[in-house]
Amino acid sequence: MNPTPAPFCDGILHFGENLPSFAAHGHTAAIAAGTTALADVSDPAAVFQTLLAADALRYLTLQVTASKESGHPGGFASCTEVIASLVMLGHKNLITEVGHHAPGFYSNVFLDGSLAAMGIETVAQLCDRFRETHGLLGHLSGYIPGLLNPAGPLGQGQHFAMAGAWLHPDKLFPVTIGDGGLGEPYIMSSMGHFHTAYPGVTNFLPILVWNGYSQEHHSMVSTQSNAAMTAYWQGNGFKQVILVDAKDFDDQGQEGSFVDSTAFGWDQRLAFTQAVLAAVDQAARSALGGTLTALIIKQLKGSGVHKRGAQSHNLYPGDSVDRDYIVAALQGRALSPEAWALVRTNYERAGGGPAAQTVVTEFERPLPSLGTLPLVDFPLGEKQVATTAMGAIVGHVGHQDPQFMVTNADGNAASGINNINQALKIVHPTPDPIYFQEPGGQVYEPLSEDACAGMAAALSLFGSRTLWCSYESFAINGLPIWQTVCQAMAELRRPTPATVCLFTAGALEQGRNGWTHQRPEVENYFAAMMRNGNTFCLFPPDANSIQVAYGWALTQKNKGITITASKSPLPIRLTLAQSQTAIDDGAIVLQELPGTKTVVLPVLGDMMLLPVYEAATQLHSEGIGSRLVSVVNPRRLYRPSDVAWDTCSEADGGFLDDAAFTALFGGDALVAITGGAGAMLEPVLLRSTAPRDLLAWKRGETTASAGQLMAFNGLTATAIVDRAKALLG
Repeated sequence: MNPTPAPFCDGILHFGENLPSFAAHGHTAAIAAGTTALADVSDPAAVFQTLLAADALRYLTLQVTASKESGHPGGFASCTEVIASLVMLGHKNLITEVGHHAPGFYSNVFLDGSLAAMGIETVAQLCDRFRETHGLLGHLSGYIPGLLNPAGPLGQGQHFAMAGAWLHPDKLFPVTIGDGGLGEPYIMSSMGHFHTAYPGVTNFLPILVWNGYSQEHHSMVSTQSNAAMTAYWQGNGFKQVILVDAKDFDDQGQEGSFVDSTAFGWDQRLAFTQAVLAAVDQAARSALGGTLTALIIKQLKGSGVHKRGAQSHNLYPGDSVDRDYIVAALQGRALSPEAWALVRTNYERAGGGPAAQTVVTEFERPLPSLGTLPLVDFPLGEKQVATTAMGAIVGHVGHQDPQFMVTNADGNAASGINNINQALKIVHPTPDPIYFQEPGGQVYEPLSEDACAGMAAALSLFGSRTLWCSYESFAINGLPIWQTVCQAMAELRRPTPATVCLFTAGALEQGRNGWTHQRPEVENYFAAMMRNGNTFCLFPPDANSIQVAYGWALTQKNKGITITASKSPLPIRLTLAQSQTAIDDGAIVLQELPGTKTVVLPVLGDMMLLPVYEAATQLHSEGIGSRLVSVVNPRRLYRPSDVAWDTCSEADGGFLDDAAFTALFGGDALVAITGGAGAMLEPVLLRSTAPRDLLAWKRGETTASAGQLMAFNGLTATAIVDRAKALLG
C-alpha cells in the first residue's frame, strides 16, 4: 500500500511502484541533511537516486506539456541524467541556449521548491500555469525564479555562462547546447575568443546534448562519429572533452547511433546513470580546476517520453494527457510517492537550498561607486567630437569599476574613441603598447557583433556595468541577444544595470564606403523596441549632450539604452544643463526665428542639423518663422498609453505632458527630419496636430561627402524649405 503522496505531488496523474533497488538504496536521501551535494558519486544510493531524479524530470516535462497539448518535451528528455547529476552534485547555476528545453528547466526548479516564489507549489499548479500569462511562458525568460537566463533564439546561452564564470570564479556555470543549435556560427567562435582573452576563466561548462535530431529532422551533426565530434571540440581549444554515449550501455539491440537509455534493462540503466554522474563530476572538477572542458551526452532525442527522434520535439493539439501514447509514456516513467518525496528532499538540499534562493542572479550585485564623472562643459559653437567626449567618461568608469567591460568588434579607434583603448586597454594575450593591448585590459574585442553584444548584455543581466560599442551599420548582427536581454530585464525581480550601447559612424559619415556601411534601418528595430517600455534611444546632438546622456544611462536599471552619435567634429549646441533638460523632457529647442507663420523642425541626430539650420535661415529670409527642436530622447515623447512601461520591472513612467509637448512642437506646420529611420520620430508625428510631414533616410549610395549622401536621400535645405512651404499652403 503506497503512502499518501506529499502535498507537492497534488496533480500527478500516474504513480508507480517502487523501482528495483529502492529497498536497498531508497530509504535515506543520498544528500545527507546539512550537506549540499552527493558525497560519493560511486555510491549505489547516489546513482539510484540520480536516476529517480532523471525520470522525475521526464515525467514532469511530459505531463506539463501534455496538459496544454503544447510545448517541447523531446530535447530535454535526452539530457535529464546530466541535469539531475548537476543538481545532485550541488551545481544549480544552470544555463541553456535551448529555449525548447523550457518545460524541463521549469520541472527542475519546481522539484527544489523554487517556483513557490511565484505561487506554484503543486504539480497541478505547475500544469495550470504553463504557457499562461504571468506563468511559465513557452521559452525561458527573466521572470522565472531560479533560472539564470532567457533562452529563445539559438546560439546565445554560452554568453551567459561565460559572463557568470567571469563574475563568479568560484562557481560552475554549465550551459546546455543542442546539436541543432550547434549549427549556429557564433557558439564556438565566441567561446574561443573568450578563452583566448581570459585563459584563467574555465568555470563555464558547455554540455552538448547530442541526440541526433533538431526540430523537424536529423541534426546536421548526426552523421559525425564520436571521434570526429571529440576532435571538433578539441580543435576549438577544449583540453578536456568527456563524451558519454548511451549506445555503449545498450542491452536491447537498438538500431542506429542514438539510443534510448530508458529502454535498457535495469542494471544497464543504473550503469549508464553511474557513467553520466561520474562524467559530470569529472567535468565539473576539471572546469573549476582550470581546464577548459566540454561534456557531451549522446542519447536519442525523446528518450523516455511519448515519441522518439524529431517527432518527440513538439506536442500538437490532440496530444493531451489522455492520449494513449502520452498515457503509456507517463506510466512508464511514473514514480512511487516515496520516490517523489526522496527526489524532493535531495533537490531541496542540493546547492544549499532552492535555486530561487541561491543562484547568482537572484541577488542584486553590489557595484563600486563611480564618484564624480569628469564632465567637460564645452563652449557653445566650439567644434568637438561627441564620441571622444564620451570616451573620456568611459575611461573614468573603467578605472573606478574593475569589472566594467567595453566590447567592440570593429575597432574603437575607427569610432573616435581610441581614448577608451588608451585608458582601459584591449584585453589580449600579447602585450603591445602600440595598440594599447595587454592581458589585463577591459576592452573586449572579438570580431563578431554577436559576441560583443552577447558578452555586454549578459554581463549587464548578471549585474555588471558594460558598454557595447558598434558601427551603426554592423550592429544588426548583435541585436537578437541584446533584444532578448532587454526583454528579460523588463521582467526581472531585481535591479540590474542598464545594458548600454554606443552606435557610431552613422550612414551620413560613411559616404565613400557605400551602402554596405549605411544601415540606419537598424533604428527601426530600436523604434519598435521603445514601445516595450524599458528601451530608450538617445540621440545627443553634440559633445556636451552625449556626456550627459551617458551619465544618465549609468544611473539606470533594467533598461536597454542606445546612444547614437557621430565621430566627426561638430558644433556644440547645448550646455550641460540644457542637455539634462533634453534628456528629461525628450527634446529641446535649439533655435527659434520669428515670422508670419511658424514651421516646427524636429530633428533627430547631430550631423543632420547642418542642413536644417540652413533651411531655417532660408525660411526666415522669406518671412517664415521656425522652431528648430532637437529630439534627444524620443521615448519621453510618446503618450503613456503608447508604451508598455507599467508592465516593466523598475518601471519608468516619465513622459512629456501635452502642454509641454505643444510648447515644443506646436506651430502652423511641422517637418520632422532624420538622417536615419523615420520610425524613430513616430511619437512626434502621433501627437502633433499641425499639417506635418517626414523627411528620412531612403537608401544608401556611394558618395564623396555627407552632403551628397543627404542630397541623394532628399535631405537638403532646399527640400526642407520646399516641403515646409507646401504644408503652409
